Amino acid sequence: MANAESQTILVVGGGISGMTAAIEAAEAGYDTYIVERNPYIGGRVAQLHNYFPKLCPPYCGLEINFRRIKQNPKIRIFTMAEVEKVSGEEGNFDVTLKIRPRYVNEKCTACGKCEEACSIEIDNPFNYGMNKIKAIYLPHPMAYPMRYVMDETLAKSPEAQKVKDACPYDAIDLEMEEKSVELKVGSIIWATGWRPYDANRLETYGFSQYPDVITNVMMERLASWTGPTQGKIVRPSDGKVPQSVAFVQCAGSRDQNHLPFCSGVCCLASMKHARYVREQIPDADIYIFFIDIRATDRMEDFYNALKDDEKVRFFKGKVAQISKGDNGKMILRVEETTTESLNEIAVDLVVLATGMQPNTSVEPAPIDIPYDEYGFVASQSPAPGIYAAGCTRRPTGVQEAVQDGTAAALKAIQSICRR
Repeated sequence: MANAESQTILVVGGGISGMTAAIEAAEAGYDTYIVERNPYIGGRVAQLHNYFPKLCPPYCGLEINFRRIKQNPKIRIFTMAEVEKVSGEEGNFDVTLKIRPRYVNEKCTACGKCEEACSIEIDNPFNYGMNKIKAIYLPHPMAYPMRYVMDETLAKSPEAQKVKDACPYDAIDLEMEEKSVELKVGSIIWATGWRPYDANRLETYGFSQYPDVITNVMMERLASWTGPTQGKIVRPSDGKVPQSVAFVQCAGSRDQNHLPFCSGVCCLASMKHARYVREQIPDADIYIFFIDIRATDRMEDFYNALKDDEKVRFFKGKVAQISKGDNGKMILRVEETTTESLNEIAVDLVVLATGMQPNTSVEPAPIDIPYDEYGFVASQSPAPGIYAAGCTRRPTGVQEAVQDGTAAALKAIQSICRR
């Protein structure tokens, strides 16, 4: 049996499924590349406060994976990078990467001196813009690689030189430019993940008008100690502790005008968020507006425990409109389908459960592979030598995404071994 021209595996996406695939392939003895758009790996899992099934912080699991990556010389990571072109065939793919300038090199020790010297601020992308950070920043406290990144606004400003001079390790390189890198690989795992559905498109819910209407991913950041309020759940408009919170399910999901499908995990995510509120604000009134509740297997017990909580009301009905009342509260107009009654319910904070939109629905892979009607990659093996993993091919939770990453690694290894 002839050997493939390349025994290297390319993993596109450094989220939990892509990271898992790369680690499994490398620990099986194969050279592996990870290409990640963000300046750090870990994906959206790194932005969670807690995750199922144990409701523990994601940093414990991520730290173990980061250590496995750091100790394995067969893994090479490209951050702030995207795949621009793919050509060739199974066993012999030519890949072109586009890498954006970080303006900070490998000498960085994350000492923070550059940040102290900077006066320019930008919206914090890690916290979904809920707070400001300096324009040279560490993406989050456990970022991997543990290296600062300079925003373009600072790099092109007169202040850039002052910030560069503040670095004691000569780690800032203002001459960095966008560059291309050519790779030759034997198989490719596409694990570009998902993005929250754009709540600005839900015009009747007022997300763009009212700061006290937030999304489920923003709620994760509010509850996290690394978030904009150091884990304190408050109203963004005035910083006050909410005494009533509404969780609006299927915000744009199961809707032909937005996301026609169910993401499967949003119901449980909102129930988890209700737990966050109950733990911090024991007397708060909580409403969960739903069409159907999706909680399968072991998660049924989680649902039943919350349903028995006297401070949590499950309200069967789709919210039609959200507006602001005279007293500053948010007014939800909704029909309760079990009683066919029209209701106006006032709360301090509204959390929209937006669905999981595959990134491939907006930015398809630069190679001909099939997609389903929602933009997910249509198969685990969409083309010879190409394999999809995690939320690239279906909405999934963290545990399932890890399993899917392992499966994709096995497929990619089989691909280059059988040639």
